[in-house]
This record gives sequence, C-alpha cells and structure tokens, in this order.
Amino acid sequence: MAEKMKIIPLGGLDEIGKNMTVYEFGGEIIVVDCGMAFPGDDLYGIDLVIPDVSYLIKNRSRIRGLFLTHGHEDHIGAIPYVLKQVNMPIYCTRLTAGLVKLKLEEHGLIKSTKLITVEAGETVRAGKFNVEFIHVNHSIADSVAFAIHTHMGTVVHTGDFKIDSTPIDGEVIDLARLGELGKEGVLALCADSTNVERPGFTMSEKAVGHTFKRLFAGCDQRIIVTTFASNVHRIQQVIDAAAENGRKVAVTGRSMENIMKVSTELGYMKVPKNTLMDIAKIKSLPKNKQVIVTTGSQGEEMSALYRMAFSTHKQIDVGPGDKVIISASAIPGNEKTVSRVVNELFRKGVEVCYNRSDMLHVSGHACQEELKIIHALTRPRFFVPLHGEQRMLQIHSRLAQDMGIEPNHVAIAENGSIIELTAKTMKINGSVPSGEVFVDGSGVGDVGAVVLRDRKRLAEDGMVVVVLPVSAQNGALLSPPEIITRGFIYVKESESLMTELQNVAMEAAESSSHKRRDDGELRGTVKSAVSNYLFKTTKRSPMVIPVVTRL
Repeated sequence: MAEKMKIIPLGGLDEIGKNMTVYEFGGEIIVVDCGMAFPGDDLYGIDLVIPDVSYLIKNRSRIRGLFLTHGHEDHIGAIPYVLKQVNMPIYCTRLTAGLVKLKLEEHGLIKSTKLITVEAGETVRAGKFNVEFIHVNHSIADSVAFAIHTHMGTVVHTGDFKIDSTPIDGEVIDLARLGELGKEGVLALCADSTNVERPGFTMSEKAVGHTFKRLFAGCDQRIIVTTFASNVHRIQQVIDAAAENGRKVAVTGRSMENIMKVSTELGYMKVPKNTLMDIAKIKSLPKNKQVIVTTGSQGEEMSALYRMAFSTHKQIDVGPGDKVIISASAIPGNEKTVSRVVNELFRKGVEVCYNRSDMLHVSGHACQEELKIIHALTRPRFFVPLHGEQRMLQIHSRLAQDMGIEPNHVAIAENGSIIELTAKTMKINGSVPSGEVFVDGSGVGDVGAVVLRDRKRLAEDGMVVVVLPVSAQNGALLSPPEIITRGFIYVKESESLMTELQNVAMEAAESSSHKRRDDGELRGTVKSAVSNYLFKTTKRSPMVIPVVTRL
C-alpha cells in the first residue's frame, strides 16, 4: 500500500487570518501556526475568532508539536485558547518565542507549556517529521518557512513571506536553500496567496525608511507615527530617522510597548543611546524635538491614536502643531474606522500623511513575480495555495499552472478539507470538523449561532417584555399585563401603542385560560399574539419575552 501524507488546513482558506495547518504522516501529527481573526461587524460583542480544533483534541495523543512561522496575531493569536484544550510543545524562532511568552504569561500557561527556540537553518525532529527552519523576509523579524521532511518526500510551507533584496536587518530570504530543495525534489508546495492579485514585486521595507527621512527633515512640528506594533523594522526606521534629526522618541499603546521591550531585549531593535524617553517627560521638549510612536494604525477604538484623535488620551493632546504619519494600509474591513480617525485628526487641525502613493507602507507579502520565483526554485510536484480568500486561491492556482504544474496537481481546498498525497497522486478525500469558535470575554466557544442571532435581533429591533401576574390558585390573570421595552420604541411618545399591546396580551392570556395546562402554553400564546400584532402595526420583529409571575 502506498504511503500517504495528509494536509488538513483548519484555518486561513477563504479568509484572511486564523491560519492553521495540520500535517499527518505515519500516524503522527504536527501543526503549523495557530492564528486568530478579528470579528466582522455582524459578530456583535465577539472579541476574536479562532479555529475549531476538535480534530486535534480527538487526536491529541498523536501530536508531536506546534511549529510557528512568525509572530503575527493571525498566526499565533489563538495559542492560549488552543493550548488550554490541547497541550503541545511549541517550536519557533526567538522573536516569535518572546511574543508567545507574553501571551502564555497573561493566560497563566507559562509553566505548563514547553517553548523551544530554534534558529533559521536548524532542523527539529518531531516524531516521523524533520522540520527545517528557512529564513524568509516578512513585515515582522525572524520569520521562517518550513521544509517538512518525511520518508515520502518534502513539503515546503512558506508561511507569510516576500523577497526583499535590501532588508533592514541585512538577512535576505534564503533562496539558495529553496533552490537546493527544488533540486532534491519537493513533493508539495503550500504557499502564501495574500498578494497574488498584484503584478510585479513588493517594494523593499527600505523604501519606507527613505520616506520617513524625507518627512522628518526640516519639519518643525511634533511627529506622531502609527504602524503595526509587530513591524519591528518599521519602528527601527522611525527611531533612526528621529535620531538623525536630533529628536527624542516616546512610545504609547500597550502592544507597542510590549513589542519594543521584547525586541530590544532580544537584540532585534537597536535604539541609539538617549533616544527613548518616557511619554510623560517628552512633553517638556519643544515640539520639533519630539517623535511619538503609537498603536492605532487600524483605527481601533481603544488604541492610543484613536484616543488622541477623540481627546481621551491621558498624556497627548493633538492639534495644529502636529504631523501624524499613518504607516500602514487598512486591513480589508477596517477602512471605515481608519477614515473616522483621519477625519477627526483633520478636524483638530493636524497634518495627516496617509497617502498610498507616498511610500508610507509596503506589504509583507509576495506579489506575482516573487511567487513565480518560489515556484521556479522549488519545482513542486503538487501545489496547495494557502492564506487567502477564494479569488486569491484561484488566481494562485492559475499562476502555478502557468509555471508548469498540471491542473490535477493543484488543490484548492476549504478549511477542514483532507488533502491526501501519495508519491504520485493528490486528492481531496473528505473533511474534518472545522469552522469558527468565538471568544467573548473569558468565554471560549460558548457563544454560538443561536446567541449571535439573538444579539443581531436585539441590535436591530430591540425587545419587549410582557409581565403576566396570574393567580397561584386558579391561573386567572390578576391585573393587566405590564409591558417593558428596550431598544424598541420611546415609550413616552407611544402611549396608544403600549395600551393596545396591553389589551392584546390580556386578550391572549384570557382566551387561553380555560384550556391552559401550564405556564409554557400561556407564554407561547401571549408571545405569538404580541409578535403578530407588533409586526402588523410597526413592521418590526422585536424579541418578545413573556414572564409569568404567580401570586
């Protein structure tokens, strides 16, 4: 019988975020990445979305490790929630380990978790898998791709990457190793599809540094820069431009403070002497000597930049003497929140630099020509596009076919699909449970479709509570029902409707009194009468909750 390898994506397909892929061979399992996604507008009150890992829980005895490509939230954000259900050793590079450690400390998991640090170029043995770490460029330092070696062949899993010939840390992506693997023979390539719609090459991170230098030179305003907290190289370039222009730098926003601490301790960020200052002290300097690095590039409501724009930041008041540089592009879905913050900053007289054409941001993901280089170097027999929405996966599949891969050697899968490989064939053979698990406060997975449907209804139409006082002896109605509404109508202006509602509820309760056997029936009768009446008169469907009190 031919040996088989299974590749099972549990997240990251048909979506951006919550990346997680399972590799299975010889009865053993390794997991690559464990990310989260941010909730859409329709997920009322949900904090984050993580993958459904019931397959891993069921097969926990076969898991040999969790391997992380890099430290972005969409690749590590679900770790604390998943580890509480499935404990597994974690293998990752130093900066990623530093960021994971912060999460484990926050969730009280540091003692129970085995966190092993690996350098790019090293190989880890995990059961029947040998996982080789290969350095790549991305918008966070210390990112890697994996060459997953088994008896059956090698799979290259790129993680998020781009090809940057002039990276800030001088560490160019290890194309030579990818080429060697291609010569040795690559069974399958699983690659990042985020930027596959864009032709050409992604610009180098250095381009943003040149923009900073230009904007800082001769500027007499205070400069406030916002970017993704995890983009250590971007923050490094802000600090360098500040130091060159004799400015001091202060940092605000929790995630930004955390990442600065971790990356300077580990040596990924080099801060020139006497450049960093406390946010409370920097205010005493003249404005043209200040630079503030802040969170909030996505317009998040609790972020430091949002609080500055809406005058709720404790230390910083912004106004006409300020220049705000937004060094990030809006993640799809965040455009509204970003423009709200930009508008508010304009209203306060702030000069805002946010234009795409001004080289204030470059992507961390490969465009078409870079993807072609990876395909050409690795020359895989089979190809699985990962990390992308449906159109990206389809376009990447076409690109692979242009590079000579046969159409039946490409698998456009869905989350949960079981992609089965032998040395000669590839097919999608069934699926495992997958989907979204919602994290709301400290609850994980306790909010499902029914609760969300209720929240949606409450948000759209409000609710009406009908209190029915009935006699404990004979079940007769003792007084007219009391009607309480929330989020439905303004009661003081709708007295006639309220009176009418009371009558409808009373009639329904009395009509069912002679044949009523229990409170459930009474509630059902009143609920349908009130709901029908409300829909007929107001064309709205609030949630109707009848409450029976026995006196």
